[in-house]
Amino acid sequence: MTQKISSRSARVGVVGMGYVGLPLATEFAKAGFSVTGIDLHQGKVDQLNQGMSYIQDVDTHEVKRLTKENRLSATSDFSVIAELDTINICVPTPLRKTKDPDMSFIQSACQEIAKYFHPGMLVILESTTYPGTTEEVVLPMLASSGLKVGKDFFLCFSPERVDPGNPHYQTRNIPKVVGGVTPACTSMGSLFYSQALETVVPVSSTQVAEMVKLLENTFRMINIGLVNEMAVMCDRMGINVWEVIDAAASKPFGFMPFYHGPGLGGHCIPIDPFYLSWKTKQAGIEARFIELAGYINGQMPHFVVEKIQTALNDCSKPVKGSQIHILGVAYKRDIDDVRESPALDIIHLLLQRGAKVSYSDPHVPSIKVDGHELFSTKINGEIEKSDCVVIITDHSSVNYQAVLRKAQLIVDTRNTLRGQVSKKIVRL
Repeated sequence: MTQKISSRSARVGVVGMGYVGLPLATEFAKAGFSVTGIDLHQGKVDQLNQGMSYIQDVDTHEVKRLTKENRLSATSDFSVIAELDTINICVPTPLRKTKDPDMSFIQSACQEIAKYFHPGMLVILESTTYPGTTEEVVLPMLASSGLKVGKDFFLCFSPERVDPGNPHYQTRNIPKVVGGVTPACTSMGSLFYSQALETVVPVSSTQVAEMVKLLENTFRMINIGLVNEMAVMCDRMGINVWEVIDAAASKPFGFMPFYHGPGLGGHCIPIDPFYLSWKTKQAGIEARFIELAGYINGQMPHFVVEKIQTALNDCSKPVKGSQIHILGVAYKRDIDDVRESPALDIIHLLLQRGAKVSYSDPHVPSIKVDGHELFSTKINGEIEKSDCVVIITDHSSVNYQAVLRKAQLIVDTRNTLRGQVSKKIVRL
């Protein structure tokens, strides 16, 4: 296996061709490997085999080139694993409503891998999960073949660190942490990643690697929770929290600026820390910071709606019956991902209060809220006839000066209109 990886003749497989899997598969194909993506979504498989990318950070021209060169292909048939040497598992790990981790996607993928498992394989789990998953869930399913880990096959965990829309850091140049079940596994995983990625960071175990991801996202979640709470306090005291944060950030040591907002979005920060919270409860430990930050962050959409209602009341307009236009529904700037987006919660709450809601987002043509499908509209036509415009996601392609000129009232949750002075503007 070492020789196959070093010569880049190893046949690479990636299970789950989404925001993590497709960029990873592309990087290994670009490095000269033959890569097969496996996904149960036939639409994704067909698009990839036609040379089309459905992920914003992966260039369609690159996918087309790699498919033409037979470096990248896709299938929904797991039997192809019998011909592969390595497998990266990049499937979703959602939370149930009870905030327990849903391992069904990982278990299903491993069951399929086990059917076609063979000696010499390197398997790496990348799906974010609780510490212990690789050895407690994945290892028994693969070891049931009778093969010995670290000798007959190699098993690692490597946390994904995808940041959609980041212009500076993509899969290739984000340092890759990897930990194996045995030292031999770690060495094999490190060798594999070093063929396509710039920096590899080996750690002593799968549990350490699993905890790394949770620490990273819990750190962000808790600090965002702190500044969200600070925003609510400053609002009550009539203090501009944006100015407070900017001034505090002038300190050259001991402070890192985090910014509040309408709520947390994406698949990582709102979800990942609760894997750790769930796991620690099994050990009789209460993750108080995580639970508290989760509560505070979860209340921010309600706080935004209260700000909207107060702003409309000050204009002698009730929320019920008012035309409210949302600018941006993706969970972060300049991407098309609406997973866990606070915009969806805010629209839901506004509809509950009887508001008439429309939205504009250059990256998201339609959304579903409360069983109803809403479609993105042209900004200019909606702003002038709306009672209130709410900036939820600050996409860079929007002309906010034009929004300021035409809108009657603006609730700015992102400080997009920084430096602008107007009675129209209500800041979070």
